[in-house]
Amino acid sequence: MNINSAIIQGAKDLKDRFIKNPLLDSEILMTQAIQKDRKYILVNSKKDLNKKDLNTFQKLIKKRSIGKPIAYLIKKKFFWNSEFIVSEDTLIPRPDTELVIEIVLALTANKKKLNILEIGVGSGCILLSILKERKSFYGTGIDISKSCINISKLNAIKLKVSSKLKLYESDVDKFTLGKYDLIISNPPYIKKTNLKYLERDVAKFEPKLALDGGLDGLSAIRQVIKKSSELIKKNGRLVIEIGFDQKMKVISLLKKEGFYINETNKDLGYNDRCIVCTKN
Repeated sequence: MNINSAIIQGAKDLKDRFIKNPLLDSEILMTQAIQKDRKYILVNSKKDLNKKDLNTFQKLIKKRSIGKPIAYLIKKKFFWNSEFIVSEDTLIPRPDTELVIEIVLALTANKKKLNILEIGVGSGCILLSILKERKSFYGTGIDISKSCINISKLNAIKLKVSSKLKLYESDVDKFTLGKYDLIISNPPYIKKTNLKYLERDVAKFEPKLALDGGLDGLSAIRQVIKKSSELIKKNGRLVIEIGFDQKMKVISLLKKEGFYINETNKDLGYNDRCIVCTKN
């Protein structure tokens, strides 16, 4: 079977299982199976596949057909200006989360040196993207998951920002190191009872630890706000990502901990997604 025939068959199998973008996914999985880029596939579409590569490709198609996300199958995801390594222990970076980067870069346009903390660093996509853009900034990332810390380390090496970064495996409640000019966080904020209603790719495959916000969806957000109020410098900023329907409740929590609300920002779908506030 040649490359093109295999891709078409793969796309058909995915379409039959109601996978969105079946042809694109099939092409991407072919690049993974034969370890070549998409340009190679287009130029060599009539080239026959060897048995090993075809077998690898068909296994990937099978995994995708049951909903396993492309990012986990190819072990990477493009975010902001870089490609990030991801694993099944890390949340897959979302385009909506790029809003956090835009906000932070706008806030820090005239800043020379800043000490940033990210609570729940995951793959490192937010913090490392900022450190890559701002050469004189330093970052600290914490995460309860050792796997996430290890993936963040690999991504920091890849993006050449390791020398400006410290990573700690820690529960947010137990972390007490340092004082920070800026704290960022994209905590789990989905109500436990709503997890089962998420898209199949997310509900079945992405880490619950990064999604489950407890019964009211605010458990992790409460922890982040409380800890941030202790770790942030006076007049320091907190940028926190929230669920589309949590704005008023989160603002109330922030005010109780002495934060002044600067602005709320909407995502690509015009949902409230991010709150920027200052510690009084």
